[in-house]
Amino acid sequence: MDKLLWEPAPAPRRGPRPAFTLADIARAGIEIADRDGLAALTMQRVADQLGVTKMALYRYVPGKAELVALMLDLGLGEPPALRGRDWRTDLDAWSHALFDAFAAHLWALEAAVGPRVMGPNELGWLEAAVASLTGTGLRGAEMLDVAVTLVGHVRNLAQQTAALPADAEGTVDDAIALLVAGRAERFPALSAALGEARGGGGQNQALEFGLARILDGVGVLITDRNSGPSHPG
Repeated sequence: MDKLLWEPAPAPRRGPRPAFTLADIARAGIEIADRDGLAALTMQRVADQLGVTKMALYRYVPGKAELVALMLDLGLGEPPALRGRDWRTDLDAWSHALFDAFAAHLWALEAAVGPRVMGPNELGWLEAAVASLTGTGLRGAEMLDVAVTLVGHVRNLAQQTAALPADAEGTVDDAIALLVAGRAERFPALSAALGEARGGGGQNQALEFGLARILDGVGVLITDRNSGPSHPG
């Protein structure tokens, strides 16, 4: 799998040129997964979309696991070009871009878990986050932990979006509010909080709030690292 993700396919020395690139195949798979979900993705459906037999498709990609890995890396795309103004602005932009990538391809939430080989684009996202923190005084492990924490927050909010029915209007807060309606005596604190939260922006507000609190904490840690005694890296 690592060769498919990291090594360009060699050009054939003889015979006809390949009919498709790996990117062509990944895009066909992405179209299916975007429309019908990852569970509906099969090698046969991708082959049908490309107008070839399943056996012909296997000449390019050995199986579904490899196909999904290619799809994930292409679907996430390259990380945004960060301006490098300051670590907080860059990480905020990075997190919003990652949320948008997951929201555009909700099946990627399922694909981007468990032991697997990361592709160059996915690894590039981590590189961009860590690069934003380089020079802040944080240790290497801390910079990685910040990136992982941000990914976790972004994934959580994207998963909430994915859990809503396709025809749903509103947010998770609205769904909870429907349950609490008429039961304020049993859930007084929740009822009051939901009442104040109406019109607050739903998932976007929750994304912003969580990012701000995480980055506030990172800022405290950076200040501590730069004001305290020096530590070995």
